[in-house]
Amino acid sequence: MASVLLLLTYLAIILLIGLITSIISQKFRIPNILLLLLIGIGLGRIDYRGGPLIEFPEIFMTSISILALVMIVFDSSSRFSLKKVDYFSLHTLWLSIVFLIFNLIFLTIFTMLIFGVKSVFLALIFAALMSGTSPAVVLSMFKNVKNKVFDFLGLESLLNTPLVVLIPFIILDLKTTLKDELVIETFIDQFVPLLQQFVVGVGAGVLIGLIMFKFMRKAYSAVLSPLAVITSALLAYIIAENLGGNGVLAVTSMGLLFGNVYLKQKFQLREFASVFSNSLEILVFVLIGIVIAIPFSTDFIVRSLLLFLLYLLIRFGSIIFSLRGMDFTLKEKIFMSLNAQKGIAVAVVVFSLAHLGIEGIGIVLNLSLAFMLYSIVLSSVVLRIAKFFIKEFVEK
Repeated sequence: MASVLLLLTYLAIILLIGLITSIISQKFRIPNILLLLLIGIGLGRIDYRGGPLIEFPEIFMTSISILALVMIVFDSSSRFSLKKVDYFSLHTLWLSIVFLIFNLIFLTIFTMLIFGVKSVFLALIFAALMSGTSPAVVLSMFKNVKNKVFDFLGLESLLNTPLVVLIPFIILDLKTTLKDELVIETFIDQFVPLLQQFVVGVGAGVLIGLIMFKFMRKAYSAVLSPLAVITSALLAYIIAENLGGNGVLAVTSMGLLFGNVYLKQKFQLREFASVFSNSLEILVFVLIGIVIAIPFSTDFIVRSLLLFLLYLLIRFGSIIFSLRGMDFTLKEKIFMSLNAQKGIAVAVVVFSLAHLGIEGIGIVLNLSLAFMLYSIVLSSVVLRIAKFFIKEFVEK
């Protein structure tokens, strides 16, 4: 009983911290997730009677990571609708793909060279993670400003989130199946098992989605329908994993199906899922800081900052390459290059990876947390001098 009360006390403290930081961040226009990460890092370094001040059971941490992962994946993928695809969104999607490819090539190489990462799969996982952007929290400080650059950044975040949460787990499946060896013969031998994982993942997501939609089309319940959405997303993940498939791919498939079929009260269902996933953000960001013991040595900081600078150059090159022909000035492209803030999508994947017991994953976790901090701070600073880059602001 005492351990249960202690666990609930920890949860209450973290949630209270989240509420307080939300108030402080709004008052001083500081990104809330930056404060949560710093608080988590601080709590993780406080010892009490020879142990961590706040410590959760491993099964609890794993359960929270899976629940948060499922909800974030479903929420992000369900917002992609083929009906809304236009010239502007196609260019945004093209940038997301180009940025991902450039990262998988160049950031992977730079990571292996600068930090001596031996496994190409681990470097690829990190590169794929860093392809995600989420400027929503920082841009919310300018919610009364209307500008095409801000619209582009917001849409980019929406489109690249499904890629960010899906591709690292596909690479992880490849790493496991190929036994960490990138050999053509091994890949050919394991092609059928890999294909099976993808097929089972997509099949489970589509099957559960179709069953859920069939019942929901007949009737909508303000109480039961939102619960059915969350339950279906969890079922899709669980069934796919138990059948040897990719659970994240299953949830992504179900989310895409949800976003492109007609359902009564779809907006209310989506918003409920969004609120539920947002409620997990406080836990995820604080727990990441507690779980990942990022080194603050001069060597790590210097090398990680060098890698982050190269990362910004990769992003700038991606923007220059993919936005040719679009009406953006050079200053606006620089502004977009510097706004590559990492958000809840990257955080929840990092949190999930931290509890999978992957050999050598420590450097990926440390770099991911460092990049999250660097990108949030940089975006906050750049947005405060946004008028230097963007001259035309239109108030809503």
